[in-house]
Amino acid sequence: AADEAQLTQVYLVTGGCGFIGKKIVELLSQQDYIKEVRVFDSGAREEEKIIPGKTRASSCIIGDIRDYNLLLAAMRGVHVVIHTAAIVDYRNTVPFWEMKAVNVGGTENVLRACCVLNIPYVVYTSSIAAVGPNTLCEPMRRGNEDTKYSGEVELPYGKTKAMAEKLVFEANGKNNGGKLTTCIIRANTVYGEKATFLRDLYLFAKAGNDVLDYLEPENTERNSTYVGNGAWMHVLAARHLQLKPDLLAGQVYYCYDDTPRRGFLVTHQLLSSVDPSIRLGSRIPYWKMWLIIHLHRIIKALLYPFWKPQPFLNLPLLNTIVTTFSYETDKAFRHFGYKPLFTWQESKQRTVQWLKAAAGNEAQKVLALF
Repeated sequence: AADEAQLTQVYLVTGGCGFIGKKIVELLSQQDYIKEVRVFDSGAREEEKIIPGKTRASSCIIGDIRDYNLLLAAMRGVHVVIHTAAIVDYRNTVPFWEMKAVNVGGTENVLRACCVLNIPYVVYTSSIAAVGPNTLCEPMRRGNEDTKYSGEVELPYGKTKAMAEKLVFEANGKNNGGKLTTCIIRANTVYGEKATFLRDLYLFAKAGNDVLDYLEPENTERNSTYVGNGAWMHVLAARHLQLKPDLLAGQVYYCYDDTPRRGFLVTHQLLSSVDPSIRLGSRIPYWKMWLIIHLHRIIKALLYPFWKPQPFLNLPLLNTIVTTFSYETDKAFRHFGYKPLFTWQESKQRTVQWLKAAAGNEAQKVLALF
């Protein structure tokens, strides 16, 4: 096992300006054992080039994960890579080939560069969507990392994450002058500050007379994790991948904390804490939503290219929403001492605080139009 003194190292976070990536960078920059945190992200803005924190040097490189040569240059002198960069698209707004080029091709580039530069450690951010639900919509209720679940993955995004996972598993233990050690963290629905889907749901509820309707049957379970806890799990995994490589190498870990598993109730709690007038409505029956999705597709096809509507719910996403897919695990605690940094109450409070400000800003923009 590596000695604690050897952990004065350079970390690189791909996608470090993204939702979870930014929080990982923030936590890494507070760790005394890290000398430098680098960010590689295509969406970085000029003001994000320097990251405040305790670390002696933190910098941001603007670049596309598909650009191997640029990535290779950014990775020189790096000891640990936390690879979060991905196109996260549940609504099929991005062509599959493009999502595959980033999520699979980008991961291939990271692993290839690690082998060329002898970078020994990679933590990969995957998704529960890489596992399921499958096209038969078979549920998984409170499984764990060892639960056997098979069949073709329903969501196109999930397919790309499953392909990338395979590459990360295969890369573990590869030698090119030094051994590459990898592990995978499977995120789920991640919420918190800057979770734009919550802001959109809030505005949607306000537009619908303060009523939040939902699609999930009452007994449906899905895990959600606060962004700060998900990020903390990455920080600990990256550190212990070095301290206990024999234990963590080639392993997969589900993200978890004490957020309740009932998705629509969590959403309602968050939104009603921002605005107490928002009340939980009724469940929209599956058949009705199925019909609306198909009608929307027909109308869109008939009116294209004159009408290009906002992204709408699609059948794979509807099936994912209504299918129980949950897990119960303490593997991250057993392997590297992970405990959530934030309780459900603290996570809720921090999210609500941001949401109030974000919703207020959006409301002001709408008023400015009139």
